[in-house]
Amino acid sequence: MTNHVNRFHAALTVLAGHGHIKQRLIRAYEDNLAAIEDDELPLTLQQPFADLRRHMQQVVPLNGEGATCASVRKMSLNEASECAASVVALFGEMVRMQDDSQASLPLIDTGDARVPPFLVKSV
Repeated sequence: MTNHVNRFHAALTVLAGHGHIKQRLIRAYEDNLAAIEDDELPLTLQQPFADLRRHMQQVVPLNGEGATCASVRKMSLNEASECAASVVALFGEMVRMQDDSQASLPLIDTGDARVPPFLVKSV
């Protein structure tokens, strides 16, 4: 999952950059997210990611244009912003899930080291 977190982070970096929202959305998706398969993600993120993919590739391309470019071109600015917000939400959920999986690790050493019974000196 770490690789996917890195891909989403890279997509967020593009989305936060300069340029028109539609151009940034196309670059963020095509360069970082398009190669991710739904079933590679945790189960709770598969449907939201499939919904994002459907929005990003819903228009049939014309004149050598890709499906993502055609779809985003037909979007309103609000729809493009919603897709960008979906990328942010998916990234946030992935990071939360990653943090939860590490929550069981101790953060500090309590000093309560247990000595195995075979090392205890008998009297």
